[in-house]
Amino acid sequence: MTATITASSVGVRRLAGNIGSEITGVDTGEVLGDETVAAIRQALLDHKVVFLRDQHLDYGRQVAFAQRLGPLTLGHPTLDSPAGQPLLEEIDSHKGGRANHWHTDVTFVDRPPAFTLLHAVVIPPVGGDTLWANTVTAYASLPPELRDLADRLRIVHTNDHDYAAVYGRGERVDAALARAQEQFVSTVYEAEHPAVRVHPETSERALVLGGFARTVLGYSPQASRDLIRLLQEYVTRPEHTVRWHWREGDLAIWDNRATQHYAIFDYGDAHRRGERVTVSGPAPVGIDGRPSVLLKGDASAYYAGAAG
Repeated sequence: MTATITASSVGVRRLAGNIGSEITGVDTGEVLGDETVAAIRQALLDHKVVFLRDQHLDYGRQVAFAQRLGPLTLGHPTLDSPAGQPLLEEIDSHKGGRANHWHTDVTFVDRPPAFTLLHAVVIPPVGGDTLWANTVTAYASLPPELRDLADRLRIVHTNDHDYAAVYGRGERVDAALARAQEQFVSTVYEAEHPAVRVHPETSERALVLGGFARTVLGYSPQASRDLIRLLQEYVTRPEHTVRWHWREGDLAIWDNRATQHYAIFDYGDAHRRGERVTVSGPAPVGIDGRPSVLLKGDASAYYAGAAG
């Protein structure tokens, strides 16, 4: 019988001043006690992203652990999952899988994931780090006048914008990236979110922005771009970030309700592959109590992933 890992074995070491910690003493591929899972969840809420080295995970083990944090979504609303693994999104550089833009996962639907879990399977010999930013401390750092404005803004996010654009290498368009982009926008989604959400577990206020944000309601396209850029600059200030240098077997877990992230594409043609699962989240709610609204597309199947 496999021994249950207990909370007393869990270590938490902060990595940066405002975000990030490394958890030790846990193998998420083994049987974990409720207190251990609660300790991991609390570290997530406290530090926004946590990292665990040398995790022994296959699809079944990763899903089993992720389900301890809540019901899961499908792998992605538009991208195909590997055969027999409907709850997994494969992030594979050889198949056009890059995320070298600041974003919060899947904000183009009205109920973005609460948590994301990414397991490193193949890591390039040089490069391929990921940055995370704390959108709670970013909000707190806004000047009072800008914070008051942000509190009242509503922003439309879509998958058919910015992050989904095809980026070629010089004059040559990357064919794999082009195919991935075509599938990414095969169904167009639009969702209206508050620019500032109230975190459902901590009651902290966090900015809801990133590469899927397109239009600020009530503002012209140019003014929308300027407002989004202005607010986004506070998110990505170095003081609000942490950088992780991956090793194969690492597991990163982040609170998608309080972070953005950026996968650095500095490894050329080398192979980089991760396996991602996401925990369902509620619709963001603004400080005025108004929830997010889905404007285009039907994401019901995505939300019901774990039930399928």
